[in-house]
Amino acid sequence: MAQSRDPSPIIFILLFLILAAGGGYWFFWRQPSSDLSQTTVTSANTDPALPQPTQPETPPREAFSKPTSVPPGTVVRIDGSTSMVSLNQTLKEEFERQFPNTSIITQANGSDKGIRGLLSGQVDIAAVSRPLSAGETAEGLVAFPVVGDRIAIAIGNSNPLSQGLASGQVKDIFQGKITNWSQVGGPDLPIQVINRPAISGTHQVFRELVLQGEPFGTTPNITILERDATTPMLRQLGNDGIGYATAAQIINQQTVRAIAIDGILPEFSGYPYTRTLFYVYQNPPSDAVKAFLGMVEHDRGN
Repeated sequence: MAQSRDPSPIIFILLFLILAAGGGYWFFWRQPSSDLSQTTVTSANTDPALPQPTQPETPPREAFSKPTSVPPGTVVRIDGSTSMVSLNQTLKEEFERQFPNTSIITQANGSDKGIRGLLSGQVDIAAVSRPLSAGETAEGLVAFPVVGDRIAIAIGNSNPLSQGLASGQVKDIFQGKITNWSQVGGPDLPIQVINRPAISGTHQVFRELVLQGEPFGTTPNITILERDATTPMLRQLGNDGIGYATAAQIINQQTVRAIAIDGILPEFSGYPYTRTLFYVYQNPPSDAVKAFLGMVEHDRGN
């Protein structure tokens, strides 16, 4: 009788390859999907070519209806930016005309004080000439854009400087790197820089727009006003001073003038120092705030 033969070694090799292939399939394709999804998320976070996770967005401001009637005795208290004094007065007069026996009380103690008053309940609306910080929005404050504005660089009419300035020259002047008018094509006179206090929203926006986030200079020729007020600043310009304010407070003045920056005056398109002015309210807004901002939104085309 013929004896049985052992299986050929090649059969064992084939069986091993089949089992190995099956195990590899299970390891790479039958594992729980959490590992693969984690890999995908990590790739999305590190590869700039892929969509990145978005941060939580600030809730959009409320759309206010145009008021048709307002209860007599309604009072709205506004405090904030000195850049918005004329605007506040115009809107106050319009609201009180449309809705008799109402009152809009306005003050101008600076953007930061307006926000502090809003948070403490002393005012209903803060007039603000800068965007809100993340901390302010976290406290429930909402910014309502009112109008575009331009920051003018002002000198006295008696200043002999006949041309404008480049934006780089303005930056160097307010950082104390240029201290004589002769360095920018003017007379041989020291430059007296009149700066607004740090609580001023215009000061803060100027630092971002003009100084590109860098600090103001501290040279002896730079004076910081004690309070955020435009009129005292304009009175100090004389023939050697320079300051800044919202363009509406400079244009058509009799004793000072706005100068061109990079060849462009504030009245014209392309002027570099532009910003937005805001009314800020605490969410949720009161009926009085809704009525006032509803008039602003519809009468000013916001």
